[in-house]
Amino acid sequence: MNRSLYTLLFHLGLPLVAGRLAWRAWQAPAYAQRIGERFALGLPPLKPGGIWLHAVSVGESIAAAPLVRELLARYPQLPITVSCMTPTGSERIQALFGGPEYAGRVQHCYLPYDLPWAAARFLDRVQPRLAVIMETELWPNHIHQCHRRGIPVALANARLSERSARGYARFAKLTAPMLAELDLIAVQTTLEAERFRSLGARAECVEVTGSIKFDLSIDPELLSRATLLRGQWQAESRPVWIAASTHAGEDEIVLAAHRQLLKQSPDALLILVPRHPERFGSVFELCQRQGFSTRRRSSGELALAGDQVLLGDTMGELLFLYALADTAFVGGSLVANGGHNLLEPAALGKPVLSGPHLFNFLEIAAQLREAGALREVADADGLAQQIEQLWRAPEAAQTMRAAGLAVMRANQGALARLLAGLERLLKSKR
Repeated sequence: MNRSLYTLLFHLGLPLVAGRLAWRAWQAPAYAQRIGERFALGLPPLKPGGIWLHAVSVGESIAAAPLVRELLARYPQLPITVSCMTPTGSERIQALFGGPEYAGRVQHCYLPYDLPWAAARFLDRVQPRLAVIMETELWPNHIHQCHRRGIPVALANARLSERSARGYARFAKLTAPMLAELDLIAVQTTLEAERFRSLGARAECVEVTGSIKFDLSIDPELLSRATLLRGQWQAESRPVWIAASTHAGEDEIVLAAHRQLLKQSPDALLILVPRHPERFGSVFELCQRQGFSTRRRSSGELALAGDQVLLGDTMGELLFLYALADTAFVGGSLVANGGHNLLEPAALGKPVLSGPHLFNFLEIAAQLREAGALREVADADGLAQQIEQLWRAPEAAQTMRAAGLAVMRANQGALARLLAGLERLLKSKR
């Protein structure tokens, strides 16, 4: 399938796209808003001539935040347009860059669907000097429209699993020309670099820069706030653990593990954070249905001694919620979703647990595992056993904390290497 056939099929599939959007809007009403932006219609006022950065959703937006701040510092004369595809990503971007200090410098909209005319209209409005795409969000028509206009395109913090590479290879007539039009592919690992080259990327455009997620810096004020809140809960010595970014099918496993922990530690508190906000209500009902005394973080109320579960149903607080816990389980890994960012709890000095499904973070998981900073579990029994061990063996928990922080320090510098590559592209555009 080449790009022309892909475009034809995309047009023919627009009714399905509309149906899926309506279904998502039924689950999360925010999807019913700003629909015109998805076709490059009714875009907000956008200053042209700067840098366009695309981060598909929440995780990519958070990972991109340090990059955006560095670009603002290095190129104060250039506006930065940050696009995404989801309401949760939009909320995160506006929370990160909606303050008065970013007014007129960071602008935001949804990225239009990958239709040639929508991509062209979007680029006519933004007129970027450089396009930066975070991780793996590759759209053939958007990239081709940039290429036609002479706009250099960088794939930042790029990752490509073996499974994804096989998928790209099945559509080589579409993906190989698209990858060849990229001007910089800043990949996380050598193995991923080879995958991109074998799929058609120009060898000279592929650079191993590492993962910018290792360059995460923790605001000391966040740690102070977490310590203060634990004190207000009167929970300084209470065992607290977090299960973050959980998916459907995982919450039941996590709650089963927590029920076991309560038998040994009746005052234990679980902070349960579903990955998607449209699941907040159903997970709260699940907790109540299973008999757990549950308080919603969105209520603003303090966790009390009798609470067994604190539901993390707020946006933009994940790092803070990690900071509140003693031990962290990262979800999307007990189900075949591929896992989520293991480095956020590691950067906060938390012992990190996960399930076995980590194909989105194989290299990061391997480094943490080999350093002794990550333990993997397969089920509720294993999860409960590992958490109980760490609570009862503080020296083992401290060893894991130190190992995780050491891995973070050893891998930092990816952001500087990426910025150097982007600077070359901007100079080539002058």
